[in-house]
Amino acid sequence: MPALTSRRVSGFTLIELLVTIGIMALMTLLSWRGIDGMVKTKDQLSARSDQVLTLQTALTQWTVDLDNLTETRVVSAVDYDGSVLRMTRRDAVSPAEGVRVVAWTRRPDNGAGSWVRWQSPTVRTRADLLSAWAKAQQWGREPTPEDRAQDVPLAGLNDWQLFYFRDNAWSNPLSSAADPNQPSTVGLNAPPKGVRLMLTLSPDQPFAGVLTRDWVRPLVGGGKAL
Repeated sequence: MPALTSRRVSGFTLIELLVTIGIMALMTLLSWRGIDGMVKTKDQLSARSDQVLTLQTALTQWTVDLDNLTETRVVSAVDYDGSVLRMTRRDAVSPAEGVRVVAWTRRPDNGAGSWVRWQSPTVRTRADLLSAWAKAQQWGREPTPEDRAQDVPLAGLNDWQLFYFRDNAWSNPLSSAADPNQPSTVGLNAPPKGVRLMLTLSPDQPFAGVLTRDWVRPLVGGGKAL
């Protein structure tokens, strides 16, 4: 009868198991950190993309407002008092039905600031137009809590400047502005041939420094905003 031979069954020792478990835990931790970093990067890129899209939309709206300027012979088609820019523009939905008063300003908030826009309902009478014109002024300079609650920030701004193109040169619009609280007469404060917008963006925006946007009246040489 053949003799039975004994075989030694090999396996992991306790120390080897502990080392293996430690390595697996470390790899898991590193993997989670990598995934977390990827998620944060994706969120940051998404936020930046949203900011760029919002700014582009705001600049497009700015151009559309200027392209649709209309003279009412009651108030100035465009008026800037150093803080608030007010315009009268054709109603995009029903151009023949009336006009809207549009206002743009920089709204300071706890040391920062944001670019905001306001527009009136469609107005069809002189009284409604004057009321909307005054409301735009109040919205920009002394907004009520209800006004501020309706603000939609379009871009973070440290500062903004406007220049008009008149007599073949860019100039400060305040140099020839009339009393903003008085209706203009025919021909007074006629729309300039061009408007230069300079936005000093806040550090939290995707672009740094000063952003310049030039607009040219569509009827001047058939041009539009540049």
